[in-house]
Amino acid sequence: MSLLLNGFHLAESILRKNLITKVTAAKFMHFSFGESHEVVNLNEEENKVREPKTPITKDRSLVIPVETSIKYLKSDAYKRTYGNLPVWSLYIRNYKGHYLPKKTRKTCIRNNIITTGSPCPICRDEYLVIDPTNVDLLKQFISEFSGEILHFNKTGLCQKAHQKLLVAIMKAKDCGFLTYDVPMRIYDYDEWK
Repeated sequence: MSLLLNGFHLAESILRKNLITKVTAAKFMHFSFGESHEVVNLNEEENKVREPKTPITKDRSLVIPVETSIKYLKSDAYKRTYGNLPVWSLYIRNYKGHYLPKKTRKTCIRNNIITTGSPCPICRDEYLVIDPTNVDLLKQFISEFSGEILHFNKTGLCQKAHQKLLVAIMKAKDCGFLTYDVPMRIYDYDEWK
């Protein structure tokens, strides 16, 4: 009985594939750099042009300048997306099984394309650029109480983005963009006399 059902499912999938591929015939396709594709179908009576599709958001080949990222962090669009919370606070990673992995993934972007289903908080938003001058973004990854850099297991950053973040925070501290307090230690010099 199960062999018979499997045969019916196989035949149905073959028919579905054959029907779907024969339905659309294109007269011409127009490709241009800033615009999306326009396709005119022969099957339509009036040869209407389809509405342009939304641009692919998985492409990360466009380099966003740091100044644009700094303006984005102060914009209404950023406040609507994240509110007053840090960028990483609402992030939930998909993972296989019941237990959270010990380390985050190595990278989310390969060959300028997002290759994962749930990219890390920095990789998913192209306007979040890690740079020593982007202080508002860097402060979100530093603990308010101890001044330490938050661990990647808490923030959900991929290893590559976390390494960039560590370097940017160190450079920002060296250049004086980020201020930090050195703890005051009181020594008892009587022991050394």
